[in-house]
Amino acid sequence: MRFKTLDLNLLVALDALLDEQSVTRAAERVNVSQPAMSAALSRLREHLNEPLFIQHGKSMVPTAAALRMKEPLKALLQGIDILVTEGSHFDPTTSQRRFRIATSDYLLAVLFPALTHRLGRDAPGVTMDCVQPSELTQPLLDQGELDLFIGPEGHISPDHPTELLFEEKYVVVGWAKNPVLKHRSISEEDFYKAGHVVVEIGRQSRTSFAEAHLLQSKRKRQIDMRFSSFLIAPEMVVNTMKLTVMHERLAKMYAKRLDIAISPLPFEFPVMRELVQYQHSRQNDDGLRWFIEQLKQSG
Repeated sequence: MRFKTLDLNLLVALDALLDEQSVTRAAERVNVSQPAMSAALSRLREHLNEPLFIQHGKSMVPTAAALRMKEPLKALLQGIDILVTEGSHFDPTTSQRRFRIATSDYLLAVLFPALTHRLGRDAPGVTMDCVQPSELTQPLLDQGELDLFIGPEGHISPDHPTELLFEEKYVVVGWAKNPVLKHRSISEEDFYKAGHVVVEIGRQSRTSFAEAHLLQSKRKRQIDMRFSSFLIAPEMVVNTMKLTVMHERLAKMYAKRLDIAISPLPFEFPVMRELVQYQHSRQNDDGLRWFIEQLKQSG
């Protein structure tokens, strides 16, 4: 499609080039070949009569003019996306929509199997792209490149609407033959004497909800192992004297196939509120509203 002689597909290419500052990465992002992306850049330069990027070593540095285009271009593409997704009535039985979601492996394990079954039955054309949360999650949500972010209250931005999905308790999990869990209940003293397996998320060691609260305790634990996956922690305590603090739903799921014991935490601990967040400009998106309701039913 063209607008005033400009191929609008070139705007998608420019958006990717401005974000990635690399022809190769921009091509991968929009699923075209590197030569095709190079050709798009040449056409953009010719149409706009502007170099847009200057090669500096192995990097592509955007010019001042290109940087001025970045935010208006984001807003324009976001507006087009909203127009396309909200422009007609959403019918889940015929929709081919793909929802882009940032969520943890914990939620994928406890929430998404039921959701996937429901979509297969009621909305066979609807698909999902799910990625792990990271430091890029909020910028991607701001830019409209994510439809939803699902995470605990402390990790949610105040800049966009949120809704409660469910509340989750935390429990202590260890090997079923660990003597401190013999009666499926652990003392505070035994909790702090044990070695612990902990989960930290984010590329800059941002802590999980549980670790953020446990770190506030005046008593320090011995941390033996750290992982970035909630699904690994229960596997690591089997055949050891180590403990891990984890979500009750996930613990009960693993107890069906692993030789583990579950105990309440031996001290006061907050309930986690799991929230779903979407961009403020999507509040009238019928499809997104429908998808959130499916998530709530799965929880």
